[in-house]
Amino acid sequence: MSKRTLKRQLNLFQVIMLGTAGTLGSGIFVLTGLAAEVAGPATFIAILVGGFLSFSIALNYCELATVYPETGGAMTYVREAWGKGLLSFVVGSMDCISSTFYCALSAVGFAYSLSVFFPNIPIIPVAVCVIIIFVILNILGVSNVGNVQIVMGISLLFAFAVFIIAGFVSPTGFQPAILLPEGKVFLSDDLGVNLKMIMRTIALIYAAYVGFEVIADDAEEVRNPTKIIPIAIIASILIITLVYSLTVVVTLGTVPWQSVAGSKTALTDAIKVFLPGWGVTLIGIAGMVGALTSINSSMLSATRESFTLSRDGAWPKGLSRLNSIRVPYAAILFVGIVSILITIIGAVDFLSYITSAGYLFVLFCSNMAMIQLHRKYPNINRPFKAPFFPLTPILASLTCVIVIFFSDLDALTFLAGILALLSVYYYGRIGLQLWAEAHKRNLSPGRWRILLPIATSNGSDGLLKVGSLLAEAEKDLNMCLLTVLPATAQTDQQFSGDFMDRIKDQRHAVLEKFIHYAVDRNVPMYTKMVSDKTYADGIINEIKNDPNVKLLLMKWPGKRSDNAQYHAVVEQLLESAGVSIGVLYDRGIKQFQNIMVPVGGGFHSRLAIHLANDIAVQEGAHVDYFRIVPANCDEETEQDQFSYLQEIVMTELGENPANAALRLITADSIYDAVTYESEAADYDLTIIGSADLIENDSLFGQISEKVAENSKNSVLVIHRHDNPAASWLRLQLKHYQKN
Repeated sequence: MSKRTLKRQLNLFQVIMLGTAGTLGSGIFVLTGLAAEVAGPATFIAILVGGFLSFSIALNYCELATVYPETGGAMTYVREAWGKGLLSFVVGSMDCISSTFYCALSAVGFAYSLSVFFPNIPIIPVAVCVIIIFVILNILGVSNVGNVQIVMGISLLFAFAVFIIAGFVSPTGFQPAILLPEGKVFLSDDLGVNLKMIMRTIALIYAAYVGFEVIADDAEEVRNPTKIIPIAIIASILIITLVYSLTVVVTLGTVPWQSVAGSKTALTDAIKVFLPGWGVTLIGIAGMVGALTSINSSMLSATRESFTLSRDGAWPKGLSRLNSIRVPYAAILFVGIVSILITIIGAVDFLSYITSAGYLFVLFCSNMAMIQLHRKYPNINRPFKAPFFPLTPILASLTCVIVIFFSDLDALTFLAGILALLSVYYYGRIGLQLWAEAHKRNLSPGRWRILLPIATSNGSDGLLKVGSLLAEAEKDLNMCLLTVLPATAQTDQQFSGDFMDRIKDQRHAVLEKFIHYAVDRNVPMYTKMVSDKTYADGIINEIKNDPNVKLLLMKWPGKRSDNAQYHAVVEQLLESAGVSIGVLYDRGIKQFQNIMVPVGGGFHSRLAIHLANDIAVQEGAHVDYFRIVPANCDEETEQDQFSYLQEIVMTELGENPANAALRLITADSIYDAVTYESEAADYDLTIIGSADLIENDSLFGQISEKVAENSKNSVLVIHRHDNPAASWLRLQLKHYQKN
C-alpha cells in the first residue's frame, strides 16, 4: 500500500532558518531573565554547556534524518528500531505535544514583546490571534512558510548582531565587573549547588536547542535531504549556541543579573542602557519577529508529527488528509486549536519546562533507537555517519537523563501524566477497535437498504446488476424493490381492469428478475408497493417512513426533451429525497471487468470512488481512477495533481487498492478526455460524480450529463446527499474559488 507523501520543496537556507530562528527566537527573549533568576552570572556557562551537550544529539540526528528522510522525526526512528507499538506511539505523540507547547510558548512570548510598545495589551488574546494567522499561513503551503522564515530569520539575526556588537563597543554597554560581580561566576562556593543550578538552567532553556529536531520532523519536505539535512543541523546548533551565549553575556554584562532576574523582557532592559531610543524599538521588534519564527517552525513541526501519527494509523485518519498542494490541512487545524487552548495557560516558565522535558524524553528515545538501528541494520546505507559511535548516542542519552532529572518537578509530573494518558488512549483504542470489529460481525443483515423504484422490466437488468453488487459488498445492506401506484388507482375507473392487469404483469416480470439477481448474489431483499399522488411523492414518502436508505438507484431520465416527465421526477428527488442518488444509463452491461472513474475531487466524485471499489471487489474487476489536467501544465503541477488524486483515493478507501490504477490525463476538455478514454480502453462502466455547481437547468451538471448521453459504455452518475448547511458552505467556497 502506498502512503501519503509530502512535497520536497525546502532549500538549504530555508531549512537552516527553520532550525535556527525558529527555536532561538522566542527562547532568548522570554527565557533569558528566567534563566538569570536560576543561575545568575553563570547563565552563559549553562548555555555553552547546553550547546556542547546538544551537539552530540545533533550529530545523531544528522545520521538518523538522512537514513530516514521522512516526516515524523523521532517517531520514525523509534518505529524502525522497535516496530509500531506503544513506544512508537508515545514518542510520536510526545514530540507533537512538545512542539505544540512550544508554539504556545512562542505565541505568549510574542505578546510580551509587543507589550513593550503597548503595555496594556491583553497577552492571551494577542497570542491566540497570532496562532490563527500562522494556521492560515501553514495551510497556504510549506514553501510560503519557508520563505517567511527566511525573511524573519535574516531580520532576527541582524537585530542580534546589532545588539551584540553595540553592547560590546558601547562605553555604557558590557562591563566585566557587572557580568562577574566580585569576580565570581557562580553564586555559591559549593560545587554541587553550582552544578545543580547549571543543569536546572539547561533544563529550563533546552527547548532553544532543538532546531535539529524541527529539521528532522520536516525531512520529507527537504530537497536533496542527504546533503542539506546534515549541513542545516550542524549550522543551526552552532548559530544557536553562539548567538544565545553572546547575547546573554551582553545582557548580564550590561545590567546586573539581579535587575533582570525573572524579567520576560531582559534584552529590552539591557539595550535601554547602551542603545536607548531606536535600539529599544529594534530589540522590541526583534522580540516579536523571534517569537513569530518560533511559532512558524514549531507549528510546522507539530503538524508534520501529527500527520505522521495519523498516516501510521496511531491517530485519527482524518489528520493525514492533504489538500491539492499536498499540505496536511487537517493536522494544521488540529494543532492550531490545541495551541490556542494551551496558550490560555499563559505561564511562560511552566510552558518552557514542559516543552523541554517533552523534547528531552523524545531525544532520549531517538538516541537509544540509533543504537538499536545499528544492531538491527548494520549494513544499511548511512549517508552521514555520526563519529565515535557508540560513544555519541551514549553521551547524548546521558545528557537527556541528566537534564530531565533537573527539570521542574511540576513539569515532570505533568509529563508523566501525559505519558500515562497516552498509554491509556493507546490500549483503549485497541480495545475499541476489537469491540467495533466484533460488533460489526454481529450486525444482522438488512439494516440499511438500496432502494430501486422500477416500474417495468424493460432496461432493468443493468440496474438490478449494479444494485445486487453494491448490496453484496456490505453485510448489512439489502435491496428493496419499490413499486409506486397513483393514489387514485384503486378508485378511479380509468385505472381499473386492463390497467391493473398490466401493472401486475409488469411487476411480476420485474420481480422475477429482482429475485434472480438477489438470489444469485445472496443478498437480503424485499419488495414494497405504495400509492401516492405522484411517482416522486411515493418515493420521497417511503424514504421518510423508513429513512435507512443508503442509495436510491434509478434509470437515466434521458434528455429533457425526450422524457420531460421523468426528468421532473428526478429533479424533485434530488431536491427533496434526502438520500444519495445514482442514475444509470444502461447500454447493456454484460460484465464488470473494466471500470473508469473520473476524479475531479468534488464532493460527489468521492462517493463514486467508493461504489467503483465495491463493484470491483465483488467482480474482481479493474478500476482506473484518473484526474484530468490541462495539456500545458508543468511537471511540478502534474506531480502535485497526481499526489492529490492519490490523496483523494486513500482518504476514501484507506489505501490505493491493488486492483486499481491511478492516472493523469492531459486534456483541455474534460468531456473529450472522458469520452475518448471510455472508447479507447473499452470500459464496461463509467462512474462519474455530479457537479457541485449545477448550472443551465441541468440535473447533474453539463459534463456529467453529456458523458452519460454520449458515452459508448454504460454510465452511472452519482449525486451524494449532504445536509443543507454543509452543502451551502461548500457551494460558497466553490463560488469564491471560481471568482
